[in-house]
Amino acid sequence: MEPIVFSKSQARKIILHAAGLAREAQFGTGIEAVYRLIEHLGYVQLDTNYVVERAHHHVMAARIPDYQTEWLAELSEEGRIFEYITSDAGYLPMSDFRFSLPVKKAFEMQAKPLSTAALNLMKKIMDQVEREGAVMVGDFENDRLEASSGWWDWRPAKVALERLYLNGKLMISRTKAFQKRYDLPLNLVPQDTDLSVPTAEEYARFVIRRTLGALGIASVKEMAWRARHVKGNLVKAELEKMSKSGEVLSLRVEDVKTTLYMLPDQEQNIELSDEVFILSPFDILNVFRHRLKDFFDFDYQIECFVPAAKRKYGYFSLPVLAGDTFIARMDAKADRKQKVLLLHNIHFEDLELDEVRIEKFARALKAFVQFNQCRDIIFKKSNNDAYLQAISSTFQ
Repeated sequence: MEPIVFSKSQARKIILHAAGLAREAQFGTGIEAVYRLIEHLGYVQLDTNYVVERAHHHVMAARIPDYQTEWLAELSEEGRIFEYITSDAGYLPMSDFRFSLPVKKAFEMQAKPLSTAALNLMKKIMDQVEREGAVMVGDFENDRLEASSGWWDWRPAKVALERLYLNGKLMISRTKAFQKRYDLPLNLVPQDTDLSVPTAEEYARFVIRRTLGALGIASVKEMAWRARHVKGNLVKAELEKMSKSGEVLSLRVEDVKTTLYMLPDQEQNIELSDEVFILSPFDILNVFRHRLKDFFDFDYQIECFVPAAKRKYGYFSLPVLAGDTFIARMDAKADRKQKVLLLHNIHFEDLELDEVRIEKFARALKAFVQFNQCRDIIFKKSNNDAYLQAISSTFQ
């Protein structure tokens, strides 16, 4: 079968619709919209960076106008979502729990051998959790034998707890202060949850469908990334089978060299609302830089991992999307004590923005200020003084 051919404009619409960014409140409002979004995407990346509100909350607030940060915890407590890892740590729908089992098995099989002392510590922790309930790292004495050598130099209790979490012996819930609590799956997974381990073929097909559902259009590269912790996964082999049988469709997009795929029932007659969305760097739309270049002609990199002297746009620049076009990136920081959102830099892309888009950007920015529990905003600099003045004037 010959591949379908799309223009980049058509492809962008499908991608944005799949991401939940075709229009405001695409998944509705309220806590049920949060669940519908997670169930649709299959995974919302969790991140601890707190320069502005954390990424998992940011993803929700960008799509759900009345979003409340406590709703994720409520859904977790109700057993409707859980925290684990696909490509990275995130929130997943409990209906997908059985597909986390191959990942847990992979972590268990591929992990480096532990010392006898570490194994004994893990057993001690499991005994304590079974007797007394959920534990936190702070419940254990500082058992470090040597001074810490850096950020990832965890002390033994932390290593043991994380190993038990990765291999599925323990699960994570969160306190209101976002601290991890480690508990037995028995206490967090509803009794009627399917616990059967999928076959390698089932797991691969699950990854393919989930990736295409969340991205709209994807290559093997993105699918393999989602399954990256399961070595020897059958994603590529099963994709070939599904393509031959018509369970997925192959396509070409103008000026994009990679072979691409989508689901047959993917909606194609999509109208975009032209709303402005201020997005997290860890949003599903932004995690693959090559996709932003290929489909949106947007060269983006989160610069918190870049040495300060080499940063172009700022420590934590947030992509700003209008319709199907990225119009700016803004380096923001929430000063929570003063309740002020500091905009260190708004860098506008080389585009002409009319008054309507400027007004929509300002409106999105006001909502972002409130979302970060701030009352005021301070603009510091921009590469376009006219646009900056137009936006800042709406706050006066």
